[in-house]
Amino acid sequence: MQRTSGSIVATAIMIIIGGVQWAGAALPAVPRAPQADPARIELGRPALPPLTYTAFCLRYQAECRPRRFFRGGPIRLTEKRWAELREVNRAVNLAIEPARNELGLAGEAWTINPARGDCNDYAVSKRHELLRRGWPARVLLLSEVVVSSGEHHLVLLMRTRSGDLVLDNLTPQVKPWSRTPYRWVRVQSPGRDGLWVTIGREGV
Repeated sequence: MQRTSGSIVATAIMIIIGGVQWAGAALPAVPRAPQADPARIELGRPALPPLTYTAFCLRYQAECRPRRFFRGGPIRLTEKRWAELREVNRAVNLAIEPARNELGLAGEAWTINPARGDCNDYAVSKRHELLRRGWPARVLLLSEVVVSSGEHHLVLLMRTRSGDLVLDNLTPQVKPWSRTPYRWVRVQSPGRDGLWVTIGREGV
């Protein structure tokens, strides 16, 4: 009688264990929330472009004209393209003598390849040179940031499949966007000419 009871108990335990294992196997895997890619900047809502950008487009219409085959994502960063990025960043930084704009908004004009200029001139000159070399406009995005002093600053954001890179006149290095010490404000829209967008995720 004791053996029978023991057998019944043992069988019941095995059934319970088996049921728990089956239930665990039957539960679907809980999907994880999508994680933001730190290598790529997160674009937000549409925003008005800077007034000086509008004036720049009136002056340099070829730089802002709608382009065909505008669709497409970031480009592949080949060794040749990486060398071109570094070359253009270095060449423009050396070619333009830094000159601070003391007149504020009234004296601000974005000029391509001036002898002397500020951050805006560096950024549009680098974009112009890369466009001239055949780079697609959709990956060459002028971007407004704020530096630690609170001043607004213009850089060129390059969108590649390896991550978003920054060409900046304040450093000779081409850096990932997340390694820049800036607060990101707005950037040219990669999908629609003439429009800008806010930044959904600020830089570190």
